Amino acid sequence: MRIVFAFLVNTIFNLIVGLIVAKFLGPEEYGRFALAIGVMIFGQALVFEWIRQCAIRFYSVRTRDNKPTVRATLDAAFALVTIGFIPLVVVVALLGPETSLPRDLLALAFAASFANGLFDYQTALARARFDDRLYMRIVVIKNMFSLVCMAGGAWATGSARITLAAGMVSLLGALAFSYRHLHDPDAGFAKADRRLMRCYGAYAAPIVAAVVLYQLIPLVNRELATRFFGFAETGRFALAYDLGLRAVAALGSALDVLLFQIAVRAHDLHGLDKAREQIARNMAVVFAILLPACVGIWIVLPSVEALIVPQAYRGAFGLFLTLMLPGLFCLGLSQFALNAIFQIARKTRPVVLAALVVCVADPLIFLILPRAEDASSLALAQSLAMALGLLTLLVFAQANRPQWPPARDLFWSILASAGMAALAGPLRNAHPGLLQIIAQMAISGGVYAAVVALTDLAGLRTAFLAKIVPLVRRNKFLNRTFTIIT
Repeated sequence: MRIVFAFLVNTIFNLIVGLIVAKFLGPEEYGRFALAIGVMIFGQALVFEWIRQCAIRFYSVRTRDNKPTVRATLDAAFALVTIGFIPLVVVVALLGPETSLPRDLLALAFAASFANGLFDYQTALARARFDDRLYMRIVVIKNMFSLVCMAGGAWATGSARITLAAGMVSLLGALAFSYRHLHDPDAGFAKADRRLMRCYGAYAAPIVAAVVLYQLIPLVNRELATRFFGFAETGRFALAYDLGLRAVAALGSALDVLLFQIAVRAHDLHGLDKAREQIARNMAVVFAILLPACVGIWIVLPSVEALIVPQAYRGAFGLFLTLMLPGLFCLGLSQFALNAIFQIARKTRPVVLAALVVCVADPLIFLILPRAEDASSLALAQSLAMALGLLTLLVFAQANRPQWPPARDLFWSILASAGMAALAGPLRNAHPGLLQIIAQMAISGGVYAAVVALTDLAGLRTAFLAKIVPLVRRNKFLNRTFTIIT
């Protein structure tokens, strides 16, 4: 549970820093910054993501102790890829293509993909060996640096370039402070295995192809927003997408890092059938948490916009994020629930095909839809494309004859989320503010918690009691109270 808390802390800090940066850069400069971030994430996915995926799948405490070749091969792969990546950054800086971004900012974005790739790889290693304390340490240090460097840089200069460079300093600084704990002393480059590297590349290639395609979507959409509506509208569009995606991805990633590793362990110890059973349970949990989370975001959105969104982004922020939320929910289900079916079976081509459907459908739907004066049609096209991607993945998953989660869990999740929307939704625009959020959270959270308590939805009640009962029993006062109640 500590790693889940770390994910949530990281998300909160990312939201805070993102809002501060957006405020001090302003919509137009933030539009440039957001487009550069899209390039950075795309470059990271294209070049470094496969190593992170292999670390999650093949590195563990057991391999660290007994098979140092695994870590040595992963480190050697990262070093080789970096050596090949450096000339690309130089070429982009000198001879890069003409885009909406200046060449120097484009090159800086590609350089930032190295820093982000290294950070994600190293934190993936910590997560894979369940070193929650180390992961928390890295995240806290990174967030402290980000708050000082990125927010301070945006405030002092109002420059997208300085802010992006400050982000690189934050990532690399956090790793430098934790190097001793991240290092495996027995895993030098001499122990790297080329055959193992090829095996890892074959495993990760389809997954990375899907990630690259998914990362093309926000990048292409930001480029389209810039060309059709200008950098200021790109900034408004990107802020809504970034904050919505971070909220959904934080929940999904926190669940995934726990649940997928449990499925991998079940596969290693008990075989494929047990792993499929665990994946079915995982899917039920992801659905039962992501759906009410997205509904909850929609419920509190007017109050969130009034409280924390900078004035220059209001109105557009609420409209865009409302249109994006169904797509973000579909994306979360695809990445954190369904992808595990193919990852465990090591048949990951359907993941690529589903991502390709999204990538092709997104601009086509945008061109077909009636053109709005703002980027709302782009937000709607994005959601429709992600829904098509989820449908495609479901069709391929059914062909693999997986074990699906119980229908009762899906039914109760939908019913409880509908109850949240019905009871708290009418309050959305009454008096947006802090008291409104508290009231909405109390009503909607109470509805969902009641359904979980009554039905043991997706096993959440059982999991909660398994954690809380030992704590109660260790406390004399709480134990006496619990005994009286029961």
